[in-house]
Amino acid sequence: MEENPLKIDVKLTDKRNAYIIKNLYPLYLYDLSKHYNRLPNVHGIYEDSDNCQTLEEQVAIQNIWWEKPNILFPYLILVDDIPAGFVLIASPPHCNKGIDFFVNEFFLIQSLRGQGIAEHAAKIVFEQLNGNWELFTNPLDKNIVGQKFWRKAISNYTSGIYTEEYGETFDGYKLIFRFNNSGVKFI
Repeated sequence: MEENPLKIDVKLTDKRNAYIIKNLYPLYLYDLSKHYNRLPNVHGIYEDSDNCQTLEEQVAIQNIWWEKPNILFPYLILVDDIPAGFVLIASPPHCNKGIDFFVNEFFLIQSLRGQGIAEHAAKIVFEQLNGNWELFTNPLDKNIVGQKFWRKAISNYTSGIYTEEYGETFDGYKLIFRFNNSGVKFI
């Protein structure tokens, strides 16, 4: 990975600065809409149901990320001290059996993509927490960029020691990546 001239920080957030991730979240959902052919609900919000009517309601749903410290880890990505994305990491009981850490959401604003920032941010997060990791991504051709990103980022981070498979998940059929960064062979 090339050295990036931009200052990249990844910081664990708390309730005081949760609003920053909540501000970025609709941008993330908008990005996902092209991968899943989703339209907003009848209220103009990217949510699965029409029950959510405002962005205020949508961000209230996200409060769980700041209510379970040391179980849920909401990281903010900063580039030159400007909020540029986020990484939401879950640990048991919010992951599959045998998994210590699950990449629930990962987002970097479009204008900063393709510069090595996302891979650098992922590495920073991985270095914070050791154990068995898992993440899913959309397996369809419209997400080739995302698939290539995770394949490269995880391969670079683990020196190629990871597993990759297609399968059913709690979120439908996905491309699943798993690796271990605790020095123990992944089972």
